[in-house]
Amino acid sequence: MRTLQGTVQYVQPRSKLLPLLRSPLLGELLAWLYLHPEKDYSVTELAQLLHVSASTISREAGHLAGSGLVLERRRGNLRLLRADVGHRLARPLTELLALSYGPAAVLADQLSSLNGVERAYIYGSWAARYAGEPGPPPEDIDVLVVGEVDEDELADRARAAERKLGREVNAHRVSVSAWRSPGDDPFLGSVRSRPLFEIGDPP
Repeated sequence: MRTLQGTVQYVQPRSKLLPLLRSPLLGELLAWLYLHPEKDYSVTELAQLLHVSASTISREAGHLAGSGLVLERRRGNLRLLRADVGHRLARPLTELLALSYGPAAVLADQLSSLNGVERAYIYGSWAARYAGEPGPPPEDIDVLVVGEVDEDELADRARAAERKLGREVNAHRVSVSAWRSPGDDPFLGSVRSRPLFEIGDPP
C-alpha cells in the first residue's frame, strides 16, 4: 500500500490484484513496461517510480529478461528495459496487466499533465486489493483528485483511461482545503479510513 506520505508497504507478499504473480512489485513493473511499450526505461527511473532500490529492479529485470518478456540494452552506463511486444505472451499479458496493475501506470500518464492537480489517489476496491486485502477483482476504478482542476478535463482523462484499461473509471475532485480538513464529511472520512494508493508522476 502507498500511504499518504508516499512510502510503499506490501502487506502480503503475494499479489491480490493478479494472484498469478508472486508480488505486487512485479505487477507494477510489468504494467509500466507493457502499457508503455514504445518507451525504454532505465533501472534508475523504474526504481524511483516504484519507490524501491535499483538493485531490486535490476534483480527483477534479470528474471524477466531471462524469460524473454523484457528486452534490455545498454546505453553507456544505463541499463534500459522495455517490453518485448513480439513475445507470444505479450498480447494476453498486456490485457491482464491493464485489468490488474494498469490503473497505476495509466492514471499517472493521464493526470500528470492536468493543470491544478495537487495529489491524486486510487481508493476503493482496487486500492484494497493492492494493499493485500482479499476479495473479488475490482469492477471499476475510483480516483480522488485533490486540487483545483477543470471537471470537464478531468472527465476526459477518466474516459481516456477507461479506453486503455477496459473498465469504468470514476473520478472525484475535492479541494485542497477539504482534503486537509475533512471535518464531518462522510465521503472523505470513508476514503481516508481505507487503503489509498497515491498516483505518482511518470518518469
